[in-house]
Amino acid sequence: MRDALSAIIGKSVRQAARLRGGGSALPGLVVEKIDPGFLSRVLGRLPYGVIAVSGTNGKTTTTKMITEMLEAQGLRVFTNKTGSNFSRGVVAAAIQECSMGGRLDADIAVLELDEAHAMYFIDRVKPRFTLLLNVLRDQLDRFGEIDTTARLLQRIADATTDGLVVNREDRLVAEIGQRTRARQASAGEHPEVREFGLSDELLATFPGDDDFHSGAAAPGGPREACDVTLVGLGDHAAEFEFDGATHRTTLKLEGLYNTFNAAAALSTVRMVLDAGPRTGGGRAPRDASAAAVLASLAEVKPAFGRGEQLELDGAPLELVLVKNPAGFRLGLASFDARDVEAMIAINDQYADGRDMSWLWDVDFGSLAEAGVDTVSGVRAWDMALRLEHDDVAVRHVEEDLALALSGFRERTMGHPRRIYCTYTAMLALRKMLGEMTDVEDIW
Repeated sequence: MRDALSAIIGKSVRQAARLRGGGSALPGLVVEKIDPGFLSRVLGRLPYGVIAVSGTNGKTTTTKMITEMLEAQGLRVFTNKTGSNFSRGVVAAAIQECSMGGRLDADIAVLELDEAHAMYFIDRVKPRFTLLLNVLRDQLDRFGEIDTTARLLQRIADATTDGLVVNREDRLVAEIGQRTRARQASAGEHPEVREFGLSDELLATFPGDDDFHSGAAAPGGPREACDVTLVGLGDHAAEFEFDGATHRTTLKLEGLYNTFNAAAALSTVRMVLDAGPRTGGGRAPRDASAAAVLASLAEVKPAFGRGEQLELDGAPLELVLVKNPAGFRLGLASFDARDVEAMIAINDQYADGRDMSWLWDVDFGSLAEAGVDTVSGVRAWDMALRLEHDDVAVRHVEEDLALALSGFRERTMGHPRRIYCTYTAMLALRKMLGEMTDVEDIW
């Protein structure tokens, strides 16, 4: 009865919020207040448990990959589709998906969790599996230093019951895996640890935070063996090494960074399929072979704003989310600047991070030949100044996003377009673009 009552109240709040144009997390906020145990009860019934995905970058796309790969195996998956990764966002998603009786028709949950707000979540729900992606200089105004972020991720790892997947190439995340494995060996109570990583030849292509200060990445002696290793890159294609063999697959994902995230998703899905359900009632995988898992990965499309492909005025438009030096650098490296009209939109709201000094750690030289048509957002003039120092011509600066998008559209009619944008700028631009063309609903 308690689950049913909370579900009814949450669904009613959600309907009222939608009618008023309110936020998607409001039902979660209400249900958290009236029934703090709702989420733990609902998720605690899932046969395969919960997968937590955390780290500073790549959470939304990697969560989408894992979700769609498990769905291709026939599993029913609950996930926070909007990318609202605070606990109230997860509760709101559960309210939306559950029955009037408060039951989720799912075998497993795959949840993107904000590094800090995950602390609230793990106090109520212990993840069965956790994937830790990276620790980059993102939103240091919130955490002060990257070591603080790493300590938060360590707490998620400590709360994980069965399996932990970590990025071997991120020093701080790899150390979490090493500490967890050491405790597992001594106490036998901690989860199995697996790594995903890069071949030696690809290390310099994917710089970590340390590499901006120590030069190009290079292998430093023996490294942990990986469950899945990215060993080759191609045009919408990749090669992964696992189980002693090299496997090639095509990809619909955009961007180099998403190719590395695919290695993370592969390792996580392999761990889940190896473990199977922990309780009765879960569906068995359809075909856990390497060929079947890779075939499902090949069909995953980019998450909203993460190399998302739209069409505007009969021409392609790409949205590329940028949040820190490594992400912006890989975004620039992933897309050819030739024959594409570019716009950059930089905000400094809470969800973006207040400190935009990291823009000075990005090399914008690849944009110099074609230049940038428009720079916009709250920090438009800071971005324009940064581009000037790299001899990148900026033709228009307009802080107002609506005016900037309108002018950018008019001047670039008939040409392919690309917009690099921070998180809140991306959400605002998607809403505006939704009035001009088909944009996926992320409610």
